[in-house]
Amino acid sequence: MATALTADATVADLGGTGNLDFAEDLYRIYLTDPASISPQWRAWFAALDEPLPAVSAPPATSGSSPAASPAASIHAGNSKQERVDMLVRVYRVRGHVIANLSPIGGNQESHPELDLPYFGLDDSDLDASFSAGMLGGAAVLTLREILAKLRKTYCGAIGVQFMHIDDPQSKDWLQARMESTENHIDLARAQQVHIFSKLAQAEAFENFLQKKFVGAKRFSLEGGESLIPLLDMALERAGAAGIREVVLGMAHRGRLNVLANVMGKDPSEIFREFEDQDPQSKLGRGDVKYHMGYTSLWKTQAGGDIKLQLCFNPSHLEFVGPVAVGRARGRQDRRGDVLHREVMPILIHGDAAFAGQGIVQELLNMSELPGYTVGGTVHIIVNNQVGFTTPPESSRSSRYCTDVAKMLQAPIFHVNGEHPEGVAQVIDLAIGFREKFHRDVFIDMYCYRRHGHNEGDDPTFTQPVMYQAIRARKSVVEGYLDNLIGLGGLSRQQSQEIVFRTHQRLEEELARARTEPKALKTNGTTPTPSPWKVYTGGPDRHTPEVSTGVAAPRVAELAATLTKVPPGFVVHPKLGKLYEGRLAMARGEKPLDWGAAETLAIASLLAEGRDVRLSGQDSGRGTFSHRHSVLHDYTTGVLHVPMQHLGGAQGRFMVFDSSLSEAAVLGFDYGYSLDTPDTLTLWEAQFGDFANGAQVIIDQFISSGEDKWSKLSGIVLLLPHGFEGQGPEHSSARLERFLNIAAEDNIQVVNLTTPANLFHCLRRQVLRRTRKPLVMMSPKSLLRHPSAVSDVSELANGKFQRVIGDVTVSPPTCSRVLLCSGKVYYELVEARRERAAHTVAIVRMEQLYPLSDVELQQVLLPYAPGTPVVWVQEEPLNMGAWVHVRFRLGGKLFGQWPLTVVARPESASPATGSNAAHKIEQALIMQQAFGNE
Repeated sequence: MATALTADATVADLGGTGNLDFAEDLYRIYLTDPASISPQWRAWFAALDEPLPAVSAPPATSGSSPAASPAASIHAGNSKQERVDMLVRVYRVRGHVIANLSPIGGNQESHPELDLPYFGLDDSDLDASFSAGMLGGAAVLTLREILAKLRKTYCGAIGVQFMHIDDPQSKDWLQARMESTENHIDLARAQQVHIFSKLAQAEAFENFLQKKFVGAKRFSLEGGESLIPLLDMALERAGAAGIREVVLGMAHRGRLNVLANVMGKDPSEIFREFEDQDPQSKLGRGDVKYHMGYTSLWKTQAGGDIKLQLCFNPSHLEFVGPVAVGRARGRQDRRGDVLHREVMPILIHGDAAFAGQGIVQELLNMSELPGYTVGGTVHIIVNNQVGFTTPPESSRSSRYCTDVAKMLQAPIFHVNGEHPEGVAQVIDLAIGFREKFHRDVFIDMYCYRRHGHNEGDDPTFTQPVMYQAIRARKSVVEGYLDNLIGLGGLSRQQSQEIVFRTHQRLEEELARARTEPKALKTNGTTPTPSPWKVYTGGPDRHTPEVSTGVAAPRVAELAATLTKVPPGFVVHPKLGKLYEGRLAMARGEKPLDWGAAETLAIASLLAEGRDVRLSGQDSGRGTFSHRHSVLHDYTTGVLHVPMQHLGGAQGRFMVFDSSLSEAAVLGFDYGYSLDTPDTLTLWEAQFGDFANGAQVIIDQFISSGEDKWSKLSGIVLLLPHGFEGQGPEHSSARLERFLNIAAEDNIQVVNLTTPANLFHCLRRQVLRRTRKPLVMMSPKSLLRHPSAVSDVSELANGKFQRVIGDVTVSPPTCSRVLLCSGKVYYELVEARRERAAHTVAIVRMEQLYPLSDVELQQVLLPYAPGTPVVWVQEEPLNMGAWVHVRFRLGGKLFGQWPLTVVARPESASPATGSNAAHKIEQALIMQQAFGNE
């Protein structure tokens, strides 16, 4: 409680709510025992000109003090003008709570903080005049006029939350724009007719599908048809603001309507999808029609063009959000749109999902971070006021589904979806706010869902009263038509002509779909975006290898450049030695370690004009302090990024420490990769164990995007992995999960053992024509392992090796072949040395998927048939690569070499929490691997 008040303070001095509480408490004491407070405060309270009727002292109860109305602190000592000023402010803060938002009723009609007595005013003051300059109109108005203006502005079909914004400039801008117009937009007759036409198209489309494809799931937009004119107006307004591309993300509800009436997809194509005419072409692949994306070109009424991209999405609702925003950032970067003024994302949410799914908060938190900002996303919530069968009181603890958005310095516009002109006003405000302040903005459009969750669901089991109200209502089209007819803007005959033309077109499109079957154009009507023309997906065997070597002199030159810092820049004392070592490595004076190979791979790509984006928690330095791609002056903290200063026409190096999020950040980076195929896009987990926080992105997008939607991505996942006694949450990137979802050459999974192979793997990822996600089990202890090194000549003359044989064991003398992957190799080598087991060969499978049968067979051919092959892994038997290897290769490799396994016993948890127990388990693995050798 703020009590820093002097005896002669006035209410104007009270400042914050803490001091107001203090004054209220003091006033309550004054009402019951005036002698107990100081003479100064007693005199001040006694001098109040008009005691509030609402403030009385109820009989005291034992052990408690009488309560007084909070209004006491507002009216005490204030003139009526001051009270009116306070009333205006409270309407700005609280007006939305009594706005007419829900088309189906349930709106709150009053609030005590908006009643006149709360301010020490009453009906006798209504015709008194007060200064009203703060409302941006006439200098003087009666209280009645002030109230009418406030109610029209903040309590009509639009309710606004904006007073939580700290920035006075943006708050004042909103206030002026709303109060000067009373939150109303003047539309010309042509605009009104256009809105009606879009509403009619939306309604007719749903009715047509309902009649022609009875019982088919379509997740209709009925009850929320205003979304279509809303998007139409948003695109027109965006075009006027200079936007040239819009990326849209949305879930399934209303998607078919958006495809037909916003994206411009031919209805005949949608009807063919309902007819499901060619099932043979979709065996084992594809997706349902209400998950499909589309690309098209929007022609604005002013003659401009906007490229539209509606993202493909799974049923996981809000997870498409970061993907869409990442795509927008990718397009901005590709355009050189550093001010974020040419590409804009629009996300369409459901009310239950927006409040319920944590990835929303993750995405909002990223919205103004340097590596993830897009200059503002327009969020549109189609608020059906129910989630499947769950009402708001069971699905959220907040008043509004949008309350999580108050974490941002952004306005939230609540609007009644049955008031299309209110919708027009808020979209004008929203796009204007985004254009001026480059921040997110939110439109919460209240509507309803005319059917159940899908068309076969009966919602009256759980919402009988709500659906009685819904069925009694006119549609939004009929309601708006009545309004236009009343205004003389449209006749009923004209409206019927609009509806007839819409139905006629749909009938023609259905006839085309049934008489002219053709392949579905799932990617839209515009040509393939030029960046993708040279890239392919498909089978791995069809992709030729490319040269990835870099000449030794060039490597040394890059290393020398990377060690340079600006004059006067003070490098951290510990990094000076690291830089000297890397320079010696590049010159061939020392073997290359992991960090040097990674740095040189990235630098060489940059020098060749390729862009590189690296994103993740602590990625600038690296979790294990091996990267140091961002230097901090040891005395001033000024930053220097050496890879941004390679010279020449180098590519952009973008490295970002992310928020503490896996799902939203990986989703963003995946989306980024979809529109930047020339860029090496890397997402790094702090530990690979934490990647399962993004499992939805991995399963629903990265691993299956090509199969479901023909979407290619070259994203790289760097997942630190390895059993080193750090416990169950710092040992395993869950390699088995990636191998379990690996099929049809959808992803690449590697677990490398040499810096040179890392160098070639990263360069290969960009230089090959194939674009496939790369999942890398990246090392921890190997970063500084004395044996995990390569010679610089291997960067020039080598190539990526899927399988690495053992040249230290003579095949005729080999008694056993140990097959392994990753870090355990070095422990096996050390155990072999300790045991002098010179007849045991150790073969490394660097790429676990796609498995290269040819290369593995070539490595094994020198060994006699019947030589036992043992798969050795650190992971428990039910984890790691064993199940995958056994499934893919069988119990006898190529019919010649019997295959068995050594692993930890199967376990529900990846690793022990005891370092001592870890060492015992690791020693047992070594013992079992070598047996009696």
